[in-house]
Amino acid sequence: MAKIEGVCREVIDKTEWIAIATAGPEGPHIVATWGDYVRAVGVEDETLTIPVGGMHRTEANLARDNRVELLCGTRQVLGSQGKPGRGCCIAGDAELQTSGPHFDAVRAIFPWARAALVVQVKETRLQL
Repeated sequence: MAKIEGVCREVIDKTEWIAIATAGPEGPHIVATWGDYVRAVGVEDETLTIPVGGMHRTEANLARDNRVELLCGTRQVLGSQGKPGRGCCIAGDAELQTSGPHFDAVRAIFPWARAALVVQVKETRLQL
């Protein structure tokens, strides 16, 4: 498993939003969540836990193929050319959980959540 560390961790700590991509029979599908939501639950070294309100198509796609890619970015972190702006792509395996410790942690903060999207990080790549 890859760890969320270094510049990638800094990007997640400052990002406004996170895009979540899955693959389904109709092709790629993208949803997004707020960075504050992910940070509120807590970012672990190898796991991201995301509150889920809707994401029904994402759920259906994950039932067929549990691979996901997440993309986040912020201008609050210097990029590779010394200019403001850096991004991070996170690849891993995910599942929607409706019980257990990840779900309980999400529901304690977000009572509207119907599930927790738990992403086991396999790879991180810097962007920009």
